[in-house]
Amino acid sequence: MLHCRAAPLALALAGAASAVAAVSSAQAQAFAGPQFSAEIVTDQRRRGLSWSDGKAAAEAALRLPLGDRLEAGAAIGTLRGSSRHGGADAGLDLDLGYRHDAGPWRLTATVIGHIFPGEGRLDYVEVEAGAGLLIGPAQFDMLAAYAPSQAAIGGDNLHLAARGLVVLPGTPFTLTAGIGRSSGDVTRPDRAVRLRPSGSYWDYRFGVDHVSGPITLGLAFTTTSIDRPAESTPTRYLDRNTGSRLLARARLSL
Repeated sequence: MLHCRAAPLALALAGAASAVAAVSSAQAQAFAGPQFSAEIVTDQRRRGLSWSDGKAAAEAALRLPLGDRLEAGAAIGTLRGSSRHGGADAGLDLDLGYRHDAGPWRLTATVIGHIFPGEGRLDYVEVEAGAGLLIGPAQFDMLAAYAPSQAAIGGDNLHLAARGLVVLPGTPFTLTAGIGRSSGDVTRPDRAVRLRPSGSYWDYRFGVDHVSGPITLGLAFTTTSIDRPAESTPTRYLDRNTGSRLLARARLSL
């Protein structure tokens, strides 16, 4: 059951359907057909937290159009026995969404299922909604993601984020930056550490990408306001990979 504090937000987001999963220049382009991507990264990090136990990871993703404004997606990645996800070696994200373009504006929302094969009790669902604005070579996005109270994550979780990118004219380089805030109520401290290792926190990300045709090479610096993960509640889900990290990635998009 949703907590009273979060119910209005959950109701507002529940009617939405596809979201900006990451800031990229592809957001400014029409979704014309199926899209496939494969990526290798030195550490799979989401919202400043490692999902691959601080180790190198690989991911493959597929997006399919379901009409002019609907699309579905699936992504599977290696988690390397992640403590955060109960020792899972792989994670699967499934999403279904809606997108509306109005001039330079893009409104998006999604329903996403996070699935951990072999660790079904840790699967959870969240909804996202976002608004993006394209101004010349720059793209700005505001995002809200809400996971209703679930045993898998020890309560509910709200993540608010602002992200931006700038394509440097006449060069293959794109600069990116983002800031986010995670908060929520706790019903099971042993599992709440999965998404909020020390309670509410901020995350930050700064990066540069080199795009050449279907190949993207990138570097990113990610950090959080977490000084040290909570240790008062013994739990197998505590992962201390929450500090600053310089990441490298290589991506193929088709």
